[in-house]
Amino acid sequence: MAQQHLCETWSRADIQALFDMPFNDLLFKAQSIHRSHFNPNEVQVSTLLSIKTGACPEDCKYCPQSARYDTGLEKEQLMEVQKVLEQAERAKHTGASRFCMGAAWRNPKERDMPKIVAMIQGVRELGLETCMTLGMLSETQAAALAEAGLDYYNHNLDTSPEYYGDIITTRTYKDRLDTLQNVRSAGMKVCSGGIVGMGEEQSDRIGLLQQLANMPVPPESVPINQLVKVEGTPLDHLDDLDPFEFVRCIAVARILMPKSHVRLSAGRETMSDELQALCFFAGANSIFYGEKLLTTANPVAEADLKLFARLGLTPEQRKPAKPLFYDATARESQSSATV
Repeated sequence: MAQQHLCETWSRADIQALFDMPFNDLLFKAQSIHRSHFNPNEVQVSTLLSIKTGACPEDCKYCPQSARYDTGLEKEQLMEVQKVLEQAERAKHTGASRFCMGAAWRNPKERDMPKIVAMIQGVRELGLETCMTLGMLSETQAAALAEAGLDYYNHNLDTSPEYYGDIITTRTYKDRLDTLQNVRSAGMKVCSGGIVGMGEEQSDRIGLLQQLANMPVPPESVPINQLVKVEGTPLDHLDDLDPFEFVRCIAVARILMPKSHVRLSAGRETMSDELQALCFFAGANSIFYGEKLLTTANPVAEADLKLFARLGLTPEQRKPAKPLFYDATARESQSSATV
């Protein structure tokens, strides 16, 4: 069942005050909140597979899959269902509890929906939670994915409303919010976060977290990505974000969204074990593991398990959720309760 809104509405001044706290005080506050809602020594583990790679018509400046940039990425068609299920089986054996599937689309085409539905159903039959990121969704498409049993839908806000136009021009911030509303109204859980280190100011990181925390129901999963600079994209020349600022983002996300899983997501390939440990202490309790995050490198599962062992962390054990809605009346009722 979707988590309820946690009462307070966060102002930018409130969030700025958290970022301004002494580092040790901020981490203590975040860890204290984390412990009141989660086992601090468990981390939810997901595996992400690109089921359709490249040739995306969007102009997201961070993305090597955009057809507008020459990044040397080979274009691939939508994978066959059986190949996806083989990868899901492998992910299950390496300890993942959720299998996430991403397609480089502006939005899914109706001709692709039968395959997508079959992938969802097949992965759930393996006993894994399911998540997909397919671009924008209409109400009808969101309902179809929910009916198929999709547990989570990922659609990131990326950055603040003010900085968004500097990163993407082919879809609006409202387009993203509308898709998230369609997902929520259809009864699926929301996975939504953003990317930091894209040349934005701290005020933009505050704006992103404010948008997420002040949703009528905050996202159940909040990925905090560090920009992975890919040669050929417009952002490949930027300076790295200060690591302590990244940890602050994790800590503030944990404070603003106490019941959400905060995912230490893209960018882990270049993070030291010590930096990752700080992020876990600051409240991160979800990761992707495997060799790739869609098209960029990610620490291999064996390295992650070794780090878990050094820190005394264990993968969180989870079970797939049943579809939330079974008839239109129930869907309508839930929609009115969460919009």
